[in-house]
Amino acid sequence: MDPTELYPDDLVYEHEAVAETGVPGQVIRQWARRGKIQRFQGDGKLTGQGHEYKTMYALPEIKQRAAAYRPTPQRRPKAA
Repeated sequence: MDPTELYPDDLVYEHEAVAETGVPGQVIRQWARRGKIQRFQGDGKLTGQGHEYKTMYALPEIKQRAAAYRPTPQRRPKAA
């Protein structure tokens, strides 16, 4: 996706993308590290919890990938 096609409302922080799509934040960060989605410089605002958010993501890109996202099933615990 070309950044010039994005609207300011399309850029969201990780916690907002998680709430919107249901994809875990760790998965979103992994997609960005692997170059599957783009990262953008955040505004560095502090939230009420004292966390500083520096990275923003394009919500349309995450929604597109989230449509095909299937969580990996966890292994069943082995019997002792």
